[in-house]
Amino acid sequence: MLYSTSAVLAQLRYHDSLYFLKRQLLWAGFGLLGLWTMRCIPYSAQRRLAAPALLVTLVALILVLVLGKEVGGARRWLTLGPLSIQPSEFAKYTLLLYVARSLALHQERLNSFVHTYLPNMLVMGVVTLLVFKEPDLGSAVVLAATASLQLLLAGVPWRYIACTALTGLPGLYWALTHVRFRMGRLMVFLNPWEDRQGGGYQAVQALLALGHGGLLGIGLGKSQQKLFYLPEAHTDFIFAVIGEELGLLGAVVVIVLFVMLLWRVLRIAVSCNEPFGTYLGLGIFVLLSLQVVMNLCVVIGLMPTKGLPLPLISLGGSNLLISLLAIGTMLNIAEGGRS
Repeated sequence: MLYSTSAVLAQLRYHDSLYFLKRQLLWAGFGLLGLWTMRCIPYSAQRRLAAPALLVTLVALILVLVLGKEVGGARRWLTLGPLSIQPSEFAKYTLLLYVARSLALHQERLNSFVHTYLPNMLVMGVVTLLVFKEPDLGSAVVLAATASLQLLLAGVPWRYIACTALTGLPGLYWALTHVRFRMGRLMVFLNPWEDRQGGGYQAVQALLALGHGGLLGIGLGKSQQKLFYLPEAHTDFIFAVIGEELGLLGAVVVIVLFVMLLWRVLRIAVSCNEPFGTYLGLGIFVLLSLQVVMNLCVVIGLMPTKGLPLPLISLGGSNLLISLLAIGTMLNIAEGGRS
């Protein structure tokens, strides 16, 4: 699907229809190596690395604001030779890893506001703020929601999280309404057909792609919307082309595969007999679930457009790498943390 959605664009921009596929295969190679490594190394070793990893991530998030490559008015990537790394993707994993370590450390005091909840919220706030400054509101929301739901599932009182969410609503409202392009996206989301040639163009083209596919699709590689009608067809909106080429049946198969993956992740997490493994697994479950659900909701018009990839499918090396590392961790937890 990545080749199908990117070949024409790659040929036009780089005179190589395989350009994006080659880059993704390179990242997939790194990711599979990382998956194997994470499966072989006891997950308990990550507990000792949680704080240093988060510190490195914070440094990278600061560097990207100063030295990052600017694309579309946002600084989200650090360029290392031929590769571009998105620190916010690594922040998603290092933050949930840090929260899992903190929960395991204070498992006897999960009800404590001072010892458990407040320190994690402060760390989450710093990481989220740095990502928000890129600006990347979508990833910032994913980070905040992942940490909050991870705490909730671990047993932290829901009233703490509810109060924090209510306190943060004015800030979210300001972020949405006082920035022109975000306010425009919100208004377009309510009725994209009113501005189908402007702000609603992307959402409308995604819906047209899904509708065009019908039950069985028009055939692999035969999408019309990917021919420069649907922006970001190979990244955030790849699911729309899946629906067009493979139809409702193909789209449902993809959703079922995600449900199976997420169900196994959850089963492994709750079956773990060691607190850190359980909290880490729950964090991975929440992270993957949020990204899948939010991406699909954007594509089918249930959420305003946001730059969030579909894990394991969309173009995006950093996201693919982190997803595979997380799956490798779950495999090690499933095997009881054996090396």
